[in-house]
Formats: sequence, structure tokens, C-alpha cells
Amino acid sequence: MPSQPLSPDQIDLPAGWLPALVRGAKGQCPRCGAAALFRAWLKPVDACPHCRQDWSVQQADDFPAYIGIFVVGHLLAPVVIAMIGTFAMSAWATLAIILPLAVVMLLVTLQPTKGAVIGFLWWHGIGAFRQERRVAEPRDEP
Repeated sequence: MPSQPLSPDQIDLPAGWLPALVRGAKGQCPRCGAAALFRAWLKPVDACPHCRQDWSVQQADDFPAYIGIFVVGHLLAPVVIAMIGTFAMSAWATLAIILPLAVVMLLVTLQPTKGAVIGFLWWHGIGAFRQERRVAEPRDEP
């Protein structure tokens, strides 16, 4: 088994950064889309079993959590305002409903967000990743 990743012409590289993000968000290898990106809930595989891309060098760190908190907070803010303002719920009742809901929403969004961040880092060659692109097809000019 080769230790080097397969060359870009040997695999189906994504056409742009958005497909790489979508592959990562789905939990697939952003490079080839043919294997799982995660071996556990938030632990990426060391290397893709299909394209041999080294995912152990990814440095997503806390950024996926920050994105998740930002998104969940913005989704729940109007709900909190409606619960207190429109329905005149007490602050304690609102907290009793919103806090568990926020934790569940954050936990649900964390893995797809981390996969998307890893896909973004890989596509743009950020950190230890090497930027790869498809070789452009030569055009036939008359």
C-alpha cells in the first residue's frame, strides 16, 4: 500500500471549495469523497483509506465550536425573544427549554461543522495541507 496520497488525476477531486466543504460536512473525505472522514465522533481518521490523504495534520482546533455556537445562538435568539416577549414566559421557564435545546443543537452541528472546516483548510492549503487542483483540460482552439 503506498504511503503517498494518490495524484490528483487518479482520484475525483472536488471542482471547488464548496464541494469540498459539503463532502466534509457529510463526514466524507473532502479530497476523494469515497471514504469516511471520522473514525469517532470528532476524531478524523489518520489517513483516508481510499486516497491516502493524511488527515492527522488538520488543525481545526476550536473553530468548529465557535461556528456552531454562532449559528445556534443566532437561530435561538429570535425564539428566546418570542418566548419572553410574545408569550410572556418567565426567564426560568425559557432557560429550562432553551438551554437543553441549545446543547442538543450544538452537539448535532459540531461534527458536520468540523468536517466542513477540515475541507476548507484542505482545499485552500492552509496549515500543513498542500493545495491541490484538477489539471485543466487543454482547449481545442480553431
